[in-house]
Amino acid sequence: MSEFILESSKNAGDEVLEKWRASTFTINAARRFRYTFDLNKKKQNDQKKKFKVGGLAAKAAFRFIEETAVLDLGVNLGGQFQEVRARSEIVKVNPFNSERKRMGVLVRCAQGEQRAHWKGASEIVLGMCDRTADKDGNVVPLDDDTRRELIGVIGMFADQALRTLCLGYKVVESHSASEIPESHFVCIAIVGIKDPVRPGVPEAVKLCFAAGIKVRMVTGDNIDTAKAIARECGILTDGIAVEGPDFRTWNDEQMKERIPKLQVMARSSPRDKNTLVKWLRSMDEVVAVTGDGTNDAPALKEADIGMAMGIAGTEVAKESADIIIMDDNFNTIVVVGKWGRAVYTNIQKFVQFQLTVNLVALVINFTSACFTGEAPLTAVQLLWVNLIMDTLGALALATEPPHDDLMKKAPTGRKSNFITNIMWRNIIGQVVYQLVVLTILQYYGIQLLQLPGEGEEQQLLLTTMIFNSFVFCQVFNEMNAREMEKINIFAHTFDNWVFLLIIGFTVGFQWILVTFLGKFAHTVPLTLQQWGVSVGIGAVSLIIAVVIKCIPVPSKPFFGSNYTPQPNANGYQPLPSGPDHI
Repeated sequence: MSEFILESSKNAGDEVLEKWRASTFTINAARRFRYTFDLNKKKQNDQKKKFKVGGLAAKAAFRFIEETAVLDLGVNLGGQFQEVRARSEIVKVNPFNSERKRMGVLVRCAQGEQRAHWKGASEIVLGMCDRTADKDGNVVPLDDDTRRELIGVIGMFADQALRTLCLGYKVVESHSASEIPESHFVCIAIVGIKDPVRPGVPEAVKLCFAAGIKVRMVTGDNIDTAKAIARECGILTDGIAVEGPDFRTWNDEQMKERIPKLQVMARSSPRDKNTLVKWLRSMDEVVAVTGDGTNDAPALKEADIGMAMGIAGTEVAKESADIIIMDDNFNTIVVVGKWGRAVYTNIQKFVQFQLTVNLVALVINFTSACFTGEAPLTAVQLLWVNLIMDTLGALALATEPPHDDLMKKAPTGRKSNFITNIMWRNIIGQVVYQLVVLTILQYYGIQLLQLPGEGEEQQLLLTTMIFNSFVFCQVFNEMNAREMEKINIFAHTFDNWVFLLIIGFTVGFQWILVTFLGKFAHTVPLTLQQWGVSVGIGAVSLIIAVVIKCIPVPSKPFFGSNYTPQPNANGYQPLPSGPDHI
């Protein structure tokens, strides 16, 4: 069972599951504003031009879309951002990080007074406040009733999948202060930001679960917000949702028991993500992690597959990752999984095909040389077979494009055998068929085919028939190798023009080799009827493949480990094998 950990971190607008397009705000809890803010690329760039100002504050404001949305709301409510910014001087900035879950700034105003501002996780910043502003803008004590009302608003917003921010300020008495205080602030706003899930994400998550890929959401958001978003995306079903501080208190036994059921982790730190990855890998899971921040680098390194965000990701995150997702889109991550399965499956197809060819050629030549003193396949013929089956066969099967059916297969475990029971079944079935047919041809071919001529001439014609039949067995078996489990081997055939070209080239050059290059290949020209017999012998392998695929195979591997996919907390069950189920 493969594992994905989806980072849902501070860069809400750029992160995998956080695709924010509209914003709903609530100011001062007693006074509510509803405002739509389109954050598509064009309009966001227009906003940057409209409010372009110098300094660190402007850079910070446009680094995250929450700040952009809050700034835009303030301007639309009548604020004069450029004028205020020009009259103010930034003394100190504490940038946002996932440990503090807030950012602060110390500003010297035009009147000479200094003000400290904090913005961040609502419950954290609200805990720093002991005053608030009433509807007239007067500063009043933050009594218990008002605090409970604000906490209720935070909970209500979180239940609606809104990201909540608390804004607070404080007038600093000392004009020479250089540090930002962290207590006795005035709460001036609770902001709820609505971030609809990008279209297609729930379907992509569902596809992952069907493929046996468990999606986990690790976020710095409030637990209620995280759970609401996770339910909307289809991530949170019947599993566990936990906050980072609680996760850190779990002992080893609790980790082993609860992590397989864990689906959402809120208020997490980068260390929590790294711990989760280590535990999952210790359970022999194959883990992929997404991240964008510098603090995500350890988890990206620790994971089997680290995926950094191309737009929002820092250079440190990108350097630590194995893959860079250029559009920061969850659907792209699903495509990455599909391509990974396609590459792995294509290699399996080629190995199955190659083992079949080599086993047949080895056994038929070895046994014939032992009993008759002559090998039916000459060195030149084996070189040609090696060319078409190694080089061209690899190109034909390795270029198979990915398709949606790959996401219906059970995942490959860390300890799974590369050559599966299904591959052994296909290899053994085709090898037995080809050996039986070629052996009959070698010893009884002259009588059965009523070949003309006498002596060496007749024997040369027989070896040509054996060679031709052997090659066409491989041509049709190459078609069989396209689908190791399904009966319909012609599905998606026209999606891979390289495969069609190689099959055509192989057949065409085989005709040229037999017909015109007899002295070189030790062959003689065949009649149309003899060509039909050779092609027919090869085509029978298609029927043999259908029969073979109807034979069930045990889940326990013939050789190697005993890994089998296990059910997970999302209800995934290992898919049955066989043509009737695939």
